[in-house]
Amino acid sequence: MNRTPVIESSGLAIGYRQKRKERTVIHDSLQFQLFAGELTGVLGLNGVGKSTLLRTVCGFQPALGGTIHLKGRPLSSYSQAGLSRLTGVVLTEKTNAGGMTVNELVSLGRHPYTGFFGILKADDRRIVAESLASVGMTHKADRPVSELSDGERQKTMIAKVLAQQCPVIILDEPTAFLDVTSRIETMSLLRRLAAEQQKAILLSTHDLELAIQMCDCLWLLDQKRPICCGAPEDLILNGFFEIFFGRKGFTFDVTTGKLTADKITLPITVEGDPLTAYWVGNALIRNGFSPSTATATATATATSTATATATATSTSTGSTDRIYCYNPNHISLFLSKTNEIKVRSIAELISNLKVNPSLSDR
Repeated sequence: MNRTPVIESSGLAIGYRQKRKERTVIHDSLQFQLFAGELTGVLGLNGVGKSTLLRTVCGFQPALGGTIHLKGRPLSSYSQAGLSRLTGVVLTEKTNAGGMTVNELVSLGRHPYTGFFGILKADDRRIVAESLASVGMTHKADRPVSELSDGERQKTMIAKVLAQQCPVIILDEPTAFLDVTSRIETMSLLRRLAAEQQKAILLSTHDLELAIQMCDCLWLLDQKRPICCGAPEDLILNGFFEIFFGRKGFTFDVTTGKLTADKITLPITVEGDPLTAYWVGNALIRNGFSPSTATATATATATSTATATATATSTSTGSTDRIYCYNPNHISLFLSKTNEIKVRSIAELISNLKVNPSLSDR
């Protein structure tokens, strides 16, 4: 399928110009494309140049080499007024809005169209109202920005760039100051806006798990390697997450999409109710175990008492330590040198594993 990118780079070099025409190049030969209707995330460790890349893409600082094309034209050929109609930017820093209301702050997004005096016409007011509705902030339109929560403030800033009616939105760490619920809500909002309004949305983030879950495309940055772009799942399955984020003492787990600390792990089988088994596995990994699932019994129908009892009996006589999950309040632990241990919670299960002497022999 042929698609035309909204933004495209060729041989791009980014960094800083210093005195006496000296340059500090952070990255060179960057190649990437940004498409309408997609949420794209920039991932990388601290100091790899994520913010520098975003500032260069939106025209806040000049490229040190190569080219960036926006809507088929070199980025450098646009005036600031022209860029403001094509690219909206939300920075990491919290906006000092003084005593402005939410509606007044969002109205500033119409500045590229209202001229020096900023007088809103009926059409401008309609666009502001639609922008507030798009982020679910209509009910807070008359509230002072100073009274908003961090999540509400971020929604207001997104509404402001929506009011610009620009095809490209660039956000630097949009979830940096938000609690976990607001982070998910913000990323879900951006994903929805990209799809419904066909915006090309580019953001930087440190949240690997949320980026993998929400983004259509990821750009992986590392100062020692070329930029790597692609769908999250392709990057994971082809080993790029381990290459970019694996460090001594840490491993990227391709089965969970999480970066975990390396430790000696003890193998153990987990079966039964899939949902309970998943969260049992999560607790086991945290406590130094390596859970695996036996394919013959890891189905929802295997929770019946007859099947569970038969399977448990055959396993308990073998050498493999095993956990069978009936439901969150009914879990059986079978160790090679002990009888069945019945527990009523995952916490109780972990406590038994930690104190059971048979595990120390492995």
